Amino acid sequence: MAYNTSRARLSPPARPAVPRPRKRGRSPSAAVWCASSDYVAPFEPRGRWQNPTWQGRAPQTRVPSRQWIVADEASTSDGDACTVMSYNILADTHAGNHPELYLDVPWDAMRWDSRRRLILREIRQWDSDLVCLQEVDKLRGIAEDMQKRGYKCSFKGRTWDAEDGCATFWKSGRLRLLEEDSIEFSEFNLWNNVAQILVFELSGSQKFVLGNIHVLFSPKRGDIKLGQIRMLLEKANALAEKWDGIPIVLAGDFNCTPDSALYKFLSTMKLNISLHDRRQLSGGLDNSEFGLYELSRWSAAEVRNATGYSNVMVARHPLKLSSSYAMLKGNSSNRGDHGEPIATSYHKKFLGTVDYLWYTRGLECSRVLDTLPLSALRKTRGLPTREMGSDHLPIVAEFVFTEQTQDDSGQEDESEEEDDESEQDYEPAQKATTSKHIYFSDSDD
Repeated sequence: MAYNTSRARLSPPARPAVPRPRKRGRSPSAAVWCASSDYVAPFEPRGRWQNPTWQGRAPQTRVPSRQWIVADEASTSDGDACTVMSYNILADTHAGNHPELYLDVPWDAMRWDSRRRLILREIRQWDSDLVCLQEVDKLRGIAEDMQKRGYKCSFKGRTWDAEDGCATFWKSGRLRLLEEDSIEFSEFNLWNNVAQILVFELSGSQKFVLGNIHVLFSPKRGDIKLGQIRMLLEKANALAEKWDGIPIVLAGDFNCTPDSALYKFLSTMKLNISLHDRRQLSGGLDNSEFGLYELSRWSAAEVRNATGYSNVMVARHPLKLSSSYAMLKGNSSNRGDHGEPIATSYHKKFLGTVDYLWYTRGLECSRVLDTLPLSALRKTRGLPTREMGSDHLPIVAEFVFTEQTQDDSGQEDESEEEDDESEQDYEPAQKATTSKHIYFSDSDD
């Protein structure tokens, strides 16, 4: 057979395949690595959050809608009902300074422009008459949006070199500001936190005091935390008495759990600090475990921080307070043994309740916005998310005014176990300008 040499030519060697260049994406590098214990997550020049341990797009978790829990005999009416929101919005500076708390959060969910949009959407959705915010370090963008919706604003920044503070917004069409005051705790050697205390008139008739506070976080400094709470209650009471005994609402992040001694102080009007370790006042340990720890001695300065006097071991306050959420029974999947929500805050090192709305006689809580089930929160692996803009949930309660009676006057619970002969006489302080919850961090912020 004749061989066709024309077909026997050798083909040139094939060129190696060149991969097509990838388009520049917005996701972080796909390299698999973990940060060291002392690594600080970087920020791009434009302030973009970069999470070194997050790989790929996190699965989108749908968050169930929140429901109102209504009192059985709510005597609400359109004229005298007032809704109050308390919301720790997670300061952008705090998020940047503590990246270890948000290792499971996608980088885009940590961007402030995204979080601000979600925070404002949450506020608009519940349309509260009063909005008490904590950890506000970028006030302008929030205030401008709230002003367009008919709100006025009062802001009090923390002292020293802190960049955040507390902000209170109110609907100017329904509420009129009668008096405004604040507390800079640094003036009393009680750290750099602040509190706002304002007097409002609702619809031209009912008057009440509103307090907004962000208590120091550090669990080790229970003396300072107790002192901050005590001073807020004394100041709010003094302002209420100035306006003929009007009722009081206290909102904020109190940085204590429902099983804590600080919560007990709020709800029972007193606390014998000699029975407690100042490092454990914030909660986080069962009573059975508490006995395993030796009580630390209280110095004279720490006693003075806590009670107002260096020789008085019993801290007291003059208000008979009720917790709005504890007063209304919610879904068992959302509530703990104390009747409080199981969790109002969730990040890498904490899952529990620290946010509260307290109120005094003369008011009745007619409904609260229930929190999320624990199972739904755990599925997020930590807040914020692409649907929730902070590591706290906003809590909302509606209050109505009631007729005050003599029996409503604040009387201490005589059955409290701390009421023994060792308690010292109380002198009013001078006017001042469950599931298990665990704290993991020692941060002083």
